[in-house]
Amino acid sequence: WIYENLNNGVYKCGFAKSQEAYDKAIADVTNAFDRVDCILQTQRYIAGDRFTEADIRLFVTLLRFDEAYIVYFKCNTRSVASTPAILNYCREIYQMPGVKETVNMDQIKLHYFASHPELNYYSIVPKGPDFLKLLEEPHNRDSL
Repeated sequence: WIYENLNNGVYKCGFAKSQEAYDKAIADVTNAFDRVDCILQTQRYIAGDRFTEADIRLFVTLLRFDEAYIVYFKCNTRSVASTPAILNYCREIYQMPGVKETVNMDQIKLHYFASHPELNYYSIVPKGPDFLKLLEEPHNRDSL
């Protein structure tokens, strides 16, 4: 359900060809986001108490969510920055050894905002909220 409704769901929103398709896709994204939030309020990782591939796959979507998907793919019903359990989950993963060094938000944003001229004709990359600065702050996941 995470892949279908969140990882791929953001693309369904962004590339929707009708209001009806977008409305269904954004409802699925919102519901999946809320379900992830509920899970992460009570357990440390998405599949339980161990860090797994499922967490890596979820993290890369959540990492892009506020800076790219909210604006570019119109996924503006939720945000990682305003969802404490998800934000702290992202902070923990970002702060794991070796992860931060793999994240290049400027490249991520440039890729999204300049790759699809039908969605952003002039390839203008918005400044954004500096999400990575939020990820530098301490997390609270040790208590779970």
